[in-house]
Amino acid sequence: MEKFNFKNIKRKAGKLFENRLQAARVLEVRYWEPSTLIEVDLHMPFADIAKWDEVPYIKFKVDDLTFRDYTPSGWDAETSTCTIYIDAAHKGAGSTWARQLETGDTVSYLKIGSTYHKPVATSAVVALGDESSMGHLLALQKMVLPNTRFSGGLVIDNEHHRRLFHEYFWSPLEPVARRDNFGHHSLMEWVLQQHYSIENTVFYLAGNNIMVTQLRKMLRQQGYPSGQIKVQGFWS
Repeated sequence: MEKFNFKNIKRKAGKLFENRLQAARVLEVRYWEPSTLIEVDLHMPFADIAKWDEVPYIKFKVDDLTFRDYTPSGWDAETSTCTIYIDAAHKGAGSTWARQLETGDTVSYLKIGSTYHKPVATSAVVALGDESSMGHLLALQKMVLPNTRFSGGLVIDNEHHRRLFHEYFWSPLEPVARRDNFGHHSLMEWVLQQHYSIENTVFYLAGNNIMVTQLRKMLRQQGYPSGQIKVQGFWS
């Protein structure tokens, strides 16, 4: 009789996941100097990109039995391509995987899901996030029409990355300097300077879990109803 130890269980679980994986090809990898932010273009021939009508996420395999979710910032259904941004400023399986990617590599993903973030019909759609949610916020911007309804703040620690964001994108998103560890105080200070109306403003929060949780609490204290605050937290 086969001995069922932890290694056997892990091996069997790995085979189950492998049977469900889809493949994508790396078209290009670009590093923002300093290289703690990595931009990756992907060809995803098995993805039904035309159905991405909510901000999606892709669950990539980054190591054995280890997966990380990344949000495509933009996509083209005709060419089956998309771009993801990876915050590699911290140590972790996702950061290690991203730093090893090269043009022509094949990467595996388990599934494509929805974050259920989709702009509602209101005059002010406000996105708030950090480096880990750059792709998420840019994807939301892509969906807001007319684009004059969209604005937001993106807390970025590195000053050079803030400048690069302005250079690379046409976006109403404003890079905000990080003055606290998780970024919620910096973003709340920025929000208060904008004087948003309580009646018709809907906030979309995405980023590290602590920032998202605390920022939601701060917005509620300012009088914004919970129904006008959409959240998507990421583990760091």
